[in-house]
Amino acid sequence: MNKIELIHTLPNVFQNRTDIVSDIWNQDVTFEKGKLYLVEANSGTGKSSLCSYIYGYRHDYQGLILFDGEDISGYSVEKWTDIRKNHFSLLWQELRLFPELTALENVQIKNKLTGFQKKKQIKEWFEMLGIIDKLGVKVERMSFGQQQRVALIRALCQPFDFLFVDEPISHLDDTNAEIMGRIMAAEAKKQGAAIIATSIGKHINLEYERVFNL
Repeated sequence: MNKIELIHTLPNVFQNRTDIVSDIWNQDVTFEKGKLYLVEANSGTGKSSLCSYIYGYRHDYQGLILFDGEDISGYSVEKWTDIRKNHFSLLWQELRLFPELTALENVQIKNKLTGFQKKKQIKEWFEMLGIIDKLGVKVERMSFGQQQRVALIRALCQPFDFLFVDEPISHLDDTNAEIMGRIMAAEAKKQGAAIIATSIGKHINLEYERVFNL
């Protein structure tokens, strides 16, 4: 996939508001493969909704969303399965890890399905992010910041054209945030993919093609 377009897209919950000032809502916006984007927003402006709409998880919006010029509103379950397996990867704000499983098991769930990353690479990322000692620790016993790092590694265990990361460093110190940014950027460059990052304040320092104010 090479391009995502939003054509006058707006969450249904905002449809009667006249005070919406946004670079994205009710605008014509294009995200292109291979580029880096930052979406800055205040809480409650629809940041997570944006990710959910593009990912096909929610459909409560008006306007159009197009993938390579094709309206996504009629996509089948099979079509969405292919997109999420081969074209999109999403690091959810709430992470959606399995608390009863270990850090490594959470990552392996995806990697065993895709066979995309070698175990050596996965362990190298754990080492770089300072959580190599958490491989066998259940996620429910880890801090949220540690869990964010696990969720990132899991998100990288598949092919993608677009990587969505929703507030990925909200609970990280500056050092780990910088390392996470390097890892994300390197993997996106390797795959020729785009990164769409969201933030309500603290964000990863990357060479963004454009910064949107939601």
